[in-house]
Amino acid sequence: MKFVDVAEINVQSGSGGDGCVAYRREKGVPRGGPNGGNGGRGGSVWLTASSASSTLQDFRYRKNYKADPGQPGSGWNKTGSDGEDVDVVIPSGTMVFDADTDDLIADLAHPGDRFCIAEGGKGGKGNYEFRSPKNQTPDRASSGKDGVHRHLRLELKLLADIGLIGLPNAGKSTLLSRLTAARPKIADYPFTTLVPNLGIIDLGEFTSCTLADIPGLIEGASDGRGLGHEFLRHVERTRGLVYLVDANDTAPVATLQILRQELEAYGRRLADLPFVVVLNKLDIVDDELIPEIQREVSNWTGDHCDREVLSISAVTGLGIDTLRHVLRDLYNALPDQVDV
Repeated sequence: MKFVDVAEINVQSGSGGDGCVAYRREKGVPRGGPNGGNGGRGGSVWLTASSASSTLQDFRYRKNYKADPGQPGSGWNKTGSDGEDVDVVIPSGTMVFDADTDDLIADLAHPGDRFCIAEGGKGGKGNYEFRSPKNQTPDRASSGKDGVHRHLRLELKLLADIGLIGLPNAGKSTLLSRLTAARPKIADYPFTTLVPNLGIIDLGEFTSCTLADIPGLIEGASDGRGLGHEFLRHVERTRGLVYLVDANDTAPVATLQILRQELEAYGRRLADLPFVVVLNKLDIVDDELIPEIQREVSNWTGDHCDREVLSISAVTGLGIDTLRHVLRDLYNALPDQVDV
C-alpha cells in the first residue's frame, strides 16, 4: 500500500427532522389536543483512531462522508428516528485541521481516541411541545437544525518510541530490518527509502518498542530541501533518537553536526530528545582506522550526551546484541509522553 500522510476530506452531519403538527382525534375525546411528535436528531460524524492502518491512502479515493438526517416526527407524539452516525477510522497519530483556517481541531494520537468532528442537527419540536394554558391547541412546530459541513485536512505523524535518523545511505533501513521484522526497500544509492517505515523491536526482558526509519535527512532539510518537512514531522512524536552515521564517512563529526543543526532548526523540541550515536558499516572500514573514528565521534558526543558511542555492522550483525541492550536502557529512560 502506498504511504500517504496528508489528505483532505469533507464531512457532513445529518440535519435534524422537522417537528410535526397533529391533533388527537378519537371517539369519546372531543378535545384531544395536540399530539405532534418531535423530529429525530441528525447523525453525527465521528473520527476514531486505529492502529490497523499506518497510511491515509484510503482517503485519496473517498473524500466525502455524510451522516443520515433525522426523520420528521408524526402524530400520537411519535418522535422521528435519529439519523445513523458515521464513524471514520483514521490511523493513530493523525492530526485534524480545518482546511480553510488551518486551525488544529483534534489530535488523535493513540488507538481508541475518538472525536465528534461534526455533530448532527437537533430535531425540531412538534406542536405538543408548544401547548400552554393560554394556547391549548398550538398549530406550529419547529424545523430541525441543519447539519454541519467541514472541510478537513488530515496529517499523519507516525507513532514511534525511537527514531532512526541519518544522512541518505547511512544504513537505516538495513538496521531496521536487522532489529525488527520490517522489510523496507534496501539499495546502494541515496534516498532509497522514500517513506517512513515502522518495526517492533524485541529488547529482551519482556520489553519491546516501536522503531521508525525516517527517510534521509540532508543539510537544509529544515528549510524544505530534499524530503524536508515532508518527513521531519514523523520525528516529532518519537521519544528518543538514534543518530546513525556511516563509519566510512570522511567527516563523521561534521555529519553529526548537520543532523543536530537540522533538528535544532526544525524545532519541535527534537534537539532535546535523548539519543545515542551509532557508527555503522564497520565491515567496510579499515580496522586500523576504527579506534580513531570512535575517539573523534566520542569527543563530540560527550558534549551532548553521556551515552557511549556504539560501533556496529548492520549487514554482518556485528554489535547488534550490544545495541539492543543500549536501546533498552534508552527506552526505559524515555519520558512517558511528549508534547508536540
